[in-house]
Amino acid sequence: MMASSTSSSIEHTMLAASEQLQVPSSITKFKIGLCQLSVTSEKNQNLACAHNSIKAAVKCGASLVVLPEMWNCPYSNDYFAKFAEDFENEDASPTFSMLSEAACSHGITIVGGSVPESSDGQLYNTSCVFGPDGKLKAKHRKIHLFDIEIPGDITFKESDFFAAGDKPTIVDTDVGRIGIGICHDIRFPELAALYRAKGARIICYPGAFNISTGELLWEVMQRARAADNQLFVASCSPSRDSSGSYAIWGHSTLVGPSGEIIATSGHEETVVVAEIDYSKIELQRKGLPLDKQKRADIYLS
Repeated sequence: MMASSTSSSIEHTMLAASEQLQVPSSITKFKIGLCQLSVTSEKNQNLACAHNSIKAAVKCGASLVVLPEMWNCPYSNDYFAKFAEDFENEDASPTFSMLSEAACSHGITIVGGSVPESSDGQLYNTSCVFGPDGKLKAKHRKIHLFDIEIPGDITFKESDFFAAGDKPTIVDTDVGRIGIGICHDIRFPELAALYRAKGARIICYPGAFNISTGELLWEVMQRARAADNQLFVASCSPSRDSSGSYAIWGHSTLVGPSGEIIATSGHEETVVVAEIDYSKIELQRKGLPLDKQKRADIYLS
């Protein structure tokens, strides 16, 4: 199937960008914490649980902490609007305030999973990134909404509740340049390739894959995105015992640039802490120079 002119333009931009952009941080090694949380129907309890898990990750040396998708409320339409927050009104946004305070007090970068955001009469599935000063560095609204219908198994339409984001999110942090995706965003290799071309060394995917798709695809997608782009991929899920009828797979994971699993969890509530070593990226790209081997003359013809 022949690529469209729009796809060709995007590919050319990505290839050019990969030669120009460098990671701004001088850090080559650090620890990441993945907080797999048990989500309840009580927001304050969820906030306290997240705060304690962040603290536990920091005690283990994490300087980057990632939370799950939809961690301040159950993954259910019964709660999305009720638990949604307007991030422009920080005084009425306890989730936003807690993440900001935690990042500042611990001097870390936090990829704040995702929570329902209320903005201009719409709901978004949104991830906020906070720096060590507690300030908001980036906000990613889930681009690819999860609509699925498998007879006898699962039917779910995220687009019935949320509006889709329309921008990729790449953020420069104290631990390097990070690309952000949320759950179903991981299914689209074009987004990950864009992040790699823009100089990201790690892509963080807060996610809540269900048991059906999780068993088949969760690990496969992470390893594919990491290996194809020769970078790190970190995912963070709620635990399976979370409230609501949506059955969650769990298995928060860190994958290295050759597609190897560095650390992972089961489905229970836990905190995974592991080391990221950016020198592995350079070794992988030097030994297997995929960018130089790409045949854009064929793909874009």
